[in-house]
Amino acid sequence: QAQLVDSGGGLVQAGGSLRLSCAASGRAFSGYIMSWFRQAPGEEREFIAAIKWSGGSTRYSDSVKGRFTISRDDTKSTVDLQMNSLKPEDTAVYYCAARFGTIARMTPAEYTYWGQGTQVTVSS
Repeated sequence: QAQLVDSGGGLVQAGGSLRLSCAASGRAFSGYIMSWFRQAPGEEREFIAAIKWSGGSTRYSDSVKGRFTISRDDTKSTVDLQMNSLKPEDTAVYYCAARFGTIARMTPAEYTYWGQGTQVTVSS
């Protein structure tokens, strides 16, 4: 049974940093796209970053480009999201997701596996 477990959220002041981690287990994720989404209260789930498990190419939304970095660790089977220069508008629940394929889709419905989410709150 494939499973994604998100961790690393918390409360941080504007301008600060957090590192989220997604632990992937239960199957081999080579050939998968691993992505991070976020959802603020009353908003739709938003794509923010993706990485190909094999090869490591990345894609970012304009809202986080230059501030967030996605990476994966094959030995630990984790996908991390380093978030710098955080803003209050980054406040949301952050979710790791996985889909089989080579294209980093931005639509949540195209993802098969999801983590449980981790809350990130940025105070002004």
